[in-house]
Amino acid sequence: MCGIVGYVGNENASGPVLNGLATLEYRGYDSAGLATIEPGLDHLGIYKAAGKLVNLRQVVDDAQPQGTTAIGHTRWATHGDPTTVNAHPHTTADQRLAVVHNGIIENHLEVAAMLREEHGITPVSDTDTEIIAHLIGTLYTGDLKEAVRQATQVLTGQYAIGVIHHDHPDTIVAAVNGAPMVIGTTDDVAVLCSDVAGLLPYTRHITAVPDGHMAMLTPGHMEIFDQDGAPATGHTYEVDWTAEEAEKGGYPSFMAKEIAEQPRAVRDTMTGRWDGTQVHIDEVSFDLSRLKTFDKIIIVACGTSHHAGLVARRAFEHWTRLSTEVEIASEFRYRDPIVNKATLVVAISQSGETADTIAAMQYAQDQGATTLGVTNMVGSTLARGADSVIITRAGREVAVASTKAFTTQIVALMVAALWIGQARGNLYVEEIQAVFDDLQSLPDAMETVLAQDAYIGSLATALVNRLTSQHGYVMFFGRLNGLPIALEGALKLKEISYLHAEGFASGEMKHGPIALIEPGVTVIAIATEGAVKTKVMSNIEQVKGRGAHVIAIVTEGDDDVRALADDVIVVPAAMELASPILAVIPVQMLALHVANALDRDVDQPRNLAKTVTVE
Repeated sequence: MCGIVGYVGNENASGPVLNGLATLEYRGYDSAGLATIEPGLDHLGIYKAAGKLVNLRQVVDDAQPQGTTAIGHTRWATHGDPTTVNAHPHTTADQRLAVVHNGIIENHLEVAAMLREEHGITPVSDTDTEIIAHLIGTLYTGDLKEAVRQATQVLTGQYAIGVIHHDHPDTIVAAVNGAPMVIGTTDDVAVLCSDVAGLLPYTRHITAVPDGHMAMLTPGHMEIFDQDGAPATGHTYEVDWTAEEAEKGGYPSFMAKEIAEQPRAVRDTMTGRWDGTQVHIDEVSFDLSRLKTFDKIIIVACGTSHHAGLVARRAFEHWTRLSTEVEIASEFRYRDPIVNKATLVVAISQSGETADTIAAMQYAQDQGATTLGVTNMVGSTLARGADSVIITRAGREVAVASTKAFTTQIVALMVAALWIGQARGNLYVEEIQAVFDDLQSLPDAMETVLAQDAYIGSLATALVNRLTSQHGYVMFFGRLNGLPIALEGALKLKEISYLHAEGFASGEMKHGPIALIEPGVTVIAIATEGAVKTKVMSNIEQVKGRGAHVIAIVTEGDDDVRALADDVIVVPAAMELASPILAVIPVQMLALHVANALDRDVDQPRNLAKTVTVE
């Protein structure tokens, strides 16, 4: 999500740091900043700007810093709005120590309370990162590495941090736990970055800092230490990527990269949402007592976000016991819907700028409804306009066809459903704990699905070989949780391959869609375990009897569907309400491989835009 660059060497460090941050712009950000160790000053030079990197460049150009050690950051806001005050680096009150940070500190409220009670420290920003700077500052007695090491024993969560101190003019200390950090050195320069792209101007010999470890950089040199401060080694490797390939992390396309990033994105979206007794949505600003006044929930969204809403509907109704409707945002305000002050309207948009969704939300507010936005973009129009907001933490999504935004939206919506259910007294702590235990297992299960890439690629090749002018058509179907995935699978395939694809509720097959089935047609059946699996099996038999080639997505250990289908893609077992998060990955991968086989531009398909800002 965010980007970190650190430089220690023999030239003015602000230039290399700004250039490094520019290589990370593709990750997405809403503010930027850098800190330098300035000769002749008794404090660090701190330079920040909200908005794009060009704004920070202007601030730096005006100030003309001269230090040869600097750390910089591009921030994708999670805690606090995208403002200059909330931008990194964050410092101690005397501005002699600065920190940049990627990730989420789960116990930042507890640490902040301790700092306030024991040291009288009051943060000036809304971020969790400022707490890290103050914590290290209270532990510092002259040994920066040891102060950082002790701080990591207090912090919980996922992080990569870079730290500089005025008293150590040629040193950067870094620490990693669950977030990427790579280092490169030359004879007289050491550079750290959250992405290989920032190191390529210096070296292609890369060292990755292992989880739970620290690093200390000095000009032309680096050392790595374990959590006890003992010397250790990192993972070293050579890269021969171009700059564009580096931005893609070595993947052939941004879409491939973003599909592969889904386990991390889902994990980040869940981080800090449950403390064992209470569901937390830190972004929420309205009085929680309002949650008890609602008698209905309406979800409004477009495209892939609409499909995420369809998945989440069952979770909302199951855990909140409120009637939940899912509306296409572009239709909502034109049909005179019944909306009032007892209605909670949940508006979903990856970009936070989808015109129809914003208009639907505004219409609901005009009718007295309370609105809750779900978006990947802090500071977007949706985030600013909603009564409150949940940020999905997917990180920037470059490919037009959405993948990781979809899965993180589902997770964020499930968290929201649990949050509302708990506030309304519908759920016991033990019930919520069991759900979060299941959700926490999803990233590993997603990795299992992603590991089938080569096999799914072979199914895609065979599908393309079956295509003819007469049978250039693919049908998807499913029921309950499977229906939104059938709709999303068809949308993905048509978006990037330009094939004619449709998704249907399989219970509706005999009401018309089955007329499209003839020998040679490919059918993708979402047939994972659940209350209606046997019904979907009957639909598979119906289309098989008419000559369709069936690829079924099934739960691990299911031999019943395997016996009916021509091919199966296996996903691990999961809580039924969360199973779509696993079932959607195969249809994303299948669409990607089909489009690649047809030589389509998967990142920028024809006629489509990433953000639909007009009606």
